[in-house]
Amino acid sequence: MSNINRMLLDVDTGIDDALAILYALLSPEIKVEGITTGFGNTDVAQATENTLRVIQLANCGYEVPVAVGAASPIERIFHGAVPHIHGNNGIGDASLPPSIKKPIEESATDFIIRKVNENPGELILVTVGRLTNLAIALQKDPSIVTKFKKVVIMGGAVFAPGNVTPVSEANLYGDPEAASIVFESELPITIVGLDVTQRTRLTRNHLEMLSRQAPPDKREIVDFIKEATERYFAFYEFSNHFIGECAMHDPLAVLVAVNPSLVKIEAMNAVIDCGTGYTAGMIITDRRVRSIVGRAVDFCLEVDEEKAIAQMLSVFIGEGR
Repeated sequence: MSNINRMLLDVDTGIDDALAILYALLSPEIKVEGITTGFGNTDVAQATENTLRVIQLANCGYEVPVAVGAASPIERIFHGAVPHIHGNNGIGDASLPPSIKKPIEESATDFIIRKVNENPGELILVTVGRLTNLAIALQKDPSIVTKFKKVVIMGGAVFAPGNVTPVSEANLYGDPEAASIVFESELPITIVGLDVTQRTRLTRNHLEMLSRQAPPDKREIVDFIKEATERYFAFYEFSNHFIGECAMHDPLAVLVAVNPSLVKIEAMNAVIDCGTGYTAGMIITDRRVRSIVGRAVDFCLEVDEEKAIAQMLSVFIGEGR
């Protein structure tokens, strides 16, 4: 078990979150110790329901507790789901049967605090939604800052354009104050942002390959992926002129958490803009020779996208877990 990556996931389960969850649950390299939910792609109730249904679909062979988290930003207003991107139900309007499981009674922040205190230095936290749950946990128990093995964050952009404003990415734009708390902490964070996630794309050809090669026990999963990503393909054709391709933001964060060799990482001093308008949630990196603004943060700036996608798809064509 020493080579198994023990992981907590923090999600706002939309389409790419679902693929990230499925990958983590099916990967022989990962043991998911729990999943916490929040608002973002959809509201927290729908994100929680989606998460429970995706876990059931994965049928990973072990129990995965789900804890409900923040319903809104620390200071700002949640302006609602994004059905034009993730469908009315958050997972591309794909249909999954209701889960027989329910969320645990413990809140997301209390769950994160308890798990990391029980397992200091052992847990990787991967956040693929707003950073609200993590920020509140840090405020409630500042001692946890030194107890994670690593924290991998899908969010932000350094050199790539934003996807909400010209310079801001959705997860950080959705709660800049939470992002600022995390960036100003001493957490060992790695940022998997748009610089690499927009280049890591699932294609219709990949889905055709999955349909041909998936074993019987993965057919239902592949059918779900194909149905859920139809909305995603349509959005990316409209927004980015990607033809038959969609970005795998959240799966890449999980992949990097267990295989950092997929990316080139550079440390830069950085802070989060907590203003209003176009720069809300922007990552400001101080790239001057005498850099004095912010603290050192690891940013993924290049990716071996073909290797990353191949690694992601491998769990859907292999026999069993």
